[in-house]
Amino acid sequence: MTDDRRLATKPPGAVTRRRRLIAVVLGAVVILGALAVMMAPTAQQQERRARRGGGVGEGAVPVLAVPAKQADVPVYLEGVGTARALNTVTVRAQVEGKLISVAFKEGQDVKKGQVLARIDPTTYQALLDQALAKMAQDEALLANARMDLERYTRLAASNSITKQQADTQRATVAQLEAQVRVDQGAVDNARAILAYTTITAPINGRTGIRQVDEGNIVRGSDPTGIVVLTEIQPISVIFNLPQQVVAQVNAAFAKGALPVEALAPDNDAVLDRGTLQVVDNQVDPTTGTVKLKAEFPNANLQLWSGQFVNVRMLIDTRQQVVVVPTAAVQRGPDGAFVFVVQQGGETVAVRPVTVAQQDDVQAVIATGVQAGDQVVTTGFAQLSDGARVRVTPTDGTPPRPPRPEGGRRQNRPAPAEDAGTAANPPAATRPARQQRSSTGAAASPAP
Repeated sequence: MTDDRRLATKPPGAVTRRRRLIAVVLGAVVILGALAVMMAPTAQQQERRARRGGGVGEGAVPVLAVPAKQADVPVYLEGVGTARALNTVTVRAQVEGKLISVAFKEGQDVKKGQVLARIDPTTYQALLDQALAKMAQDEALLANARMDLERYTRLAASNSITKQQADTQRATVAQLEAQVRVDQGAVDNARAILAYTTITAPINGRTGIRQVDEGNIVRGSDPTGIVVLTEIQPISVIFNLPQQVVAQVNAAFAKGALPVEALAPDNDAVLDRGTLQVVDNQVDPTTGTVKLKAEFPNANLQLWSGQFVNVRMLIDTRQQVVVVPTAAVQRGPDGAFVFVVQQGGETVAVRPVTVAQQDDVQAVIATGVQAGDQVVTTGFAQLSDGARVRVTPTDGTPPRPPRPEGGRRQNRPAPAEDAGTAANPPAATRPARQQRSSTGAAASPAP
């Protein structure tokens, strides 16, 4: 019997089940092949794993390490302040009248006593002339009364007139002398009012925008005045510090002037250097801060009145303390710690430390590390106590040096790595992000 006849003799359901089975087997093979292709590691992944594991046979974690050093570390207090003019004067008219001339330009630097504007003096000159004339009249009457008194005194001595007449004339002279003094006061007042028609600069400073134009009537009650004059060389900066450091500031201030630096918004450039002038005599109860005032020469007009600036004040210098890069200090549930390379440079140990001071560049270690100890600065994700490492040699330069005097931070030197990994360092050399718990404490780095 032929195959066609055998198939024809089989029931139709058996043929259908066989075809379904074949289809299921083929589909499973296709799916398994696709999964195998997707899960197969690429060449890049194999390379990363090889770098991360230090090779199949090594198993060492590549890290960077620098030696702890001894150095003098300055202690700064930082805050945010506002630049204010050392003196600010709103120049107003002291008498009413027509503004006949303006003798300054907006933004001009003026000296004390320099003429700024003039008011029409005609009316006030006339008042002065009247006062002078009245004084001259009374002085003439006084001179005549004094001559009469001299005559009456001689006649009374010879009993030619009564003594009462001489006394009356003496009183008249005294009355006229008092009137002349009143006239002198009126003259001085009229002369002062006349002087007010010439408006002069009360201080050295820079003029602002003119508030009134020539030809307008000005009065002493005008709220805006004529111009605002500010003294910005030198200039002051008012800044706040927490009340917890008041005692520390007062103790340092009692020893001498404290240097203060005004920094640019990025904290990289020093705009100007000055000294602390005064610590306010009370703490603001609403903010818990105290105000301090520093004065800066502002020779090149780096600071401007009303400008917000970052302020840094030096109050102490720690002598010969142990410092490490800030990147080396890690934090966990038990506090701060560092990874120290053991003797021979093949393993690391977790060592708890006490951080006395820290900024974005370096940390001062009070206990736990000694000068010369090699501390790890990268590759924390795969490190644990006793882990094997492969230390990449460096020159011991911190990741970013402190701010240079009067300039910007210098660029961070590149780590001494091979040319293949300098541009894109492997994942094992990147510092792991610290995870924080709900209580705010930093968790230990993942082993």
